[in-house]
Amino acid sequence: MAEGWVETYRGSVFRWEVDSNDHLTVAYYFSRFADAGLGVLEAIGLGPSTMRRERRACVTVDCYVRYHRELRAGDIMHATSGVIEATGDGLLMGHKLVNSETGALCTTVEQRVVHVELDGRRPVPLDTTARHAAEARRVAWDGPPRERRPLPRGVEGLREAARDTVKPWETDVFGQSALSFFIHRFSAANSQALAAFGMTPGYMREERRGFSTFEFQLALPGRLGPGDPVLVKSGLLHVGSSSLRLFHAMVNARSGELCATLDQLGVHFDQDARRPTPLPDALREKAKAILVPTS
Repeated sequence: MAEGWVETYRGSVFRWEVDSNDHLTVAYYFSRFADAGLGVLEAIGLGPSTMRRERRACVTVDCYVRYHRELRAGDIMHATSGVIEATGDGLLMGHKLVNSETGALCTTVEQRVVHVELDGRRPVPLDTTARHAAEARRVAWDGPPRERRPLPRGVEGLREAARDTVKPWETDVFGQSALSFFIHRFSAANSQALAAFGMTPGYMREERRGFSTFEFQLALPGRLGPGDPVLVKSGLLHVGSSSLRLFHAMVNARSGELCATLDQLGVHFDQDARRPTPLPDALREKAKAILVPTS
């Protein structure tokens, strides 16, 4: 592996981390991505110790994730990471999650972070030392290209799909809601959105079907902390033979601030064959009837 790459995670899939499709829950992927991101920052001198000393940190504002192969209970895995580019006040990091047994690439992640003051979150330029250290970790990134797709015209046409409160144990080293807990809430909202056209938990249990995600485009324009009330609104943007595209918007229910959005692509999944399978005609027609317009 090229000199810029560094191993940032090594572990396994625990039984309690798998979902109803019997593979690693997407939120727990994000726990690994968070570890990988901190591993890169530590390697270039921008880790938690620097954060505590200088009251500055690199916070995630965007992630582009492609799930190439599933990981199941007991599988072993590791992540290698590097810097794709360094900008004036941030970094674009790349992570590859690999099945350690087979060597198969399971997931690619592009994680964009911005260097900010922790008090007030004002962006701060990286100093010369940090930029040089980041350049030393530059890698030739060969992940899949990101497609920019039309988005909903606003949140008005989206349905309320999740509502709760941020718990104190859900925060990360920066004192805000951890990446994995954003995704846990989006996953709950996704289940509600699917049920709106008949892809209910009962249907999936009886028919041995599921929803399997293969792409996330996550944006984090705001932040959430302990005690903040959370509301997620969701909508279906596209329905194909087996594929579905959903969009989720998370707001602070007290202030109305938009804190996160997730553009999610997945497929109607045969849990026995472990592959996509066409939606039944009745479900497809119900799904088309509730599609949300895009701009």
